[in-house]
Amino acid sequence: MGNKNKTISFRVNEDAFEALQAIAEERDISLSAVFRDYVDQLVEHDGQVEVVPEAELEARTSGDGEGDDISFPPTVEVPKRFIREHERLELEAEHLREQLDEYKGYVNDLQDRLEDEEDEVLLLDELDELEDDDESYQLR
Repeated sequence: MGNKNKTISFRVNEDAFEALQAIAEERDISLSAVFRDYVDQLVEHDGQVEVVPEAELEARTSGDGEGDDISFPPTVEVPKRFIREHERLELEAEHLREQLDEYKGYVNDLQDRLEDEEDEVLLLDELDELEDDDESYQLR
């Protein structure tokens, strides 16, 4: 299929727009790039993204004792059994995709053979000669 870019449209108030524009100018990027960066971070961290001014972020992570337990981006410890189960399911899904591809190929082959045989005309006199072969034919 491939990755196709989609457009997201929404409205913000004038103050928020000016603030976003200032962020874009400060970073020397387009306003669209600001949104793309934010959306990429949001997707990457499963919606656990918080936008805060840099000064507030520095205050949170400084050694004042209050912000030491806050980490950004948030991290989650995942048990090994969950990872193993995920890997097992990935392998099983891959195996099922391979089987599906094989079955699709088999069905396509049968359809091709059926289409080829539809145009084939057999004379009744020739059926006696064909009985010696392993193939059998059915009259419709």
